[in-house]
Amino acid sequence: MTTDIQTTVKNLHPLEVRVILSYKKGDELTVEKVEKGLNFKSGNGNQALSWLSGKGIVKEIRRELAVFFELTDLGRGWKEKGTPEERIIELVRLQSGLKLPEIAAHLKMDNKDAGSAFGSLSKLGVLAMDGEKKVVMSLPAGDLVNGRPASGAAAAHLALIRGLLDKAASAPGGLLAEAALSPEEKAAMAGMAKKRGAADAPFREQDRETVVFTFTDEAAAVAAALNAAGITGEECGALTPEMLEDGSWKGKTFRSYNVKVPPTRLIPGRTNPYVQFLEDVKDKLASLGFEEFDGPLVETEFWNSDALFMPQFHSARDIHDVYRIAEPDKAKAIPEPWLSNIAAAHETGGKTGSRGWNYSFDREFTRRLILRSQGTVLSAKTLPVAKVPGKYFGIVRCFRYDKVDATHLPDFYQTEGIVLGEDVNLRTLLGMLEMFAKEVAGAKEVKYVPGYFPFTEPSVEVHIKHPVLGWFELGGSGIFRPEVTESLGVDVPVAAWGLGIDRMALMTLGLNDLRELFSCDIENVRMRRTKETVK
Repeated sequence: MTTDIQTTVKNLHPLEVRVILSYKKGDELTVEKVEKGLNFKSGNGNQALSWLSGKGIVKEIRRELAVFFELTDLGRGWKEKGTPEERIIELVRLQSGLKLPEIAAHLKMDNKDAGSAFGSLSKLGVLAMDGEKKVVMSLPAGDLVNGRPASGAAAAHLALIRGLLDKAASAPGGLLAEAALSPEEKAAMAGMAKKRGAADAPFREQDRETVVFTFTDEAAAVAAALNAAGITGEECGALTPEMLEDGSWKGKTFRSYNVKVPPTRLIPGRTNPYVQFLEDVKDKLASLGFEEFDGPLVETEFWNSDALFMPQFHSARDIHDVYRIAEPDKAKAIPEPWLSNIAAAHETGGKTGSRGWNYSFDREFTRRLILRSQGTVLSAKTLPVAKVPGKYFGIVRCFRYDKVDATHLPDFYQTEGIVLGEDVNLRTLLGMLEMFAKEVAGAKEVKYVPGYFPFTEPSVEVHIKHPVLGWFELGGSGIFRPEVTESLGVDVPVAAWGLGIDRMALMTLGLNDLRELFSCDIENVRMRRTKETVK
């Protein structure tokens, strides 16, 4: 045995072995013939012949084009409920004097189909139309058996269509071969089958190509080598726990194992690294005594901006361009007394000691529905029910018009929080910001700069330095103004912050672009998770 033959034999699959040993040179092989003759599962014949062709043991000698027909949904309906001709005959037999549109409506059939069926039955002498255009039976009652023509051309036509429906329904694989049809059946099928757009036809026509193979000269040497080695194709490919348990492995022949084959890649399910980062932040804040808040993605202008003392005309709203909701476009109502309190704070300052913004508050505009543009909306909604002292936080998804780049996305997350208490002050706030910048984000360099927000005074922005992107803003913070807190029923200082937690993740996960947090490249996500685990 030559080295080439030895290598070929060693690499043969049991399916290939069985084909080689079951047929001889000169035999014509097709997928259907091999699967039926060797009792292969569907698809195994195609695998075996394809593999053998790749090894040069079989070769293609020709291709044969065959036509098949299969039932459509309409055709299956005909088989179960009756063809249009059968149903019309039955209806007219029981209820004579109906016009064609009435017949179509009664049978829930298109007028076109009803007209076509009537035309066919009229030619066959089964139905006719009287002077009032009503459909009547042409055949005498004695020529009907069980409501159908008993003999003649009409009986033959209906039996032919019924026979085709039954044959197609019971054909192997649901495909009826044209070669198996009689000339009469082929003629009838020509009027009922379509290749494309067959939804309105009872049969769909399909062209299928059958590839015919035969053995090459090398096949005889391979078959001899298989016989000499005692290989039958019935060898077991694996030793299973069940075989060891019941002893069925005894007396069986096993295929050789290639210990050099690389093992199957196992990919255990793991949490997405960014999701895990968010969960870690939640755990850290919860361990510090914070309670988590949450809310809907769709908010009103009232809670998103008005409750935060952002005037309805002020340019500060320009930095919070929002996505508006088309339908419905407004909330039904804003809860009291918060609406009146906030409106008074905007117009005159209300009871907060402020002079307000000195304009007429628009109570229709404030009901407009938007996608929330900042996490602070949840802080505002929490104030009326907050405990004093109290600490609250949320991981909040926000939406805002923005140019997409390494540090900006139109769909992003913020970590939002408030601390309420008599002793809360700017020092309290700076301590929280330092914790986020250094312990959560992992930044080595942090700086705080004065900021401006309509709802806080003083206001502070925190900036961190990324090793590649350089300095960027992590978020804003400050002490809520009395126009916010007192209007919502709180009379103690409240420290608040809204930080870009996506940007914190850049530092923690060692990334240089926010878009990598939401990558659809699963391999990149797996690598990122592996690196984070190693760290």
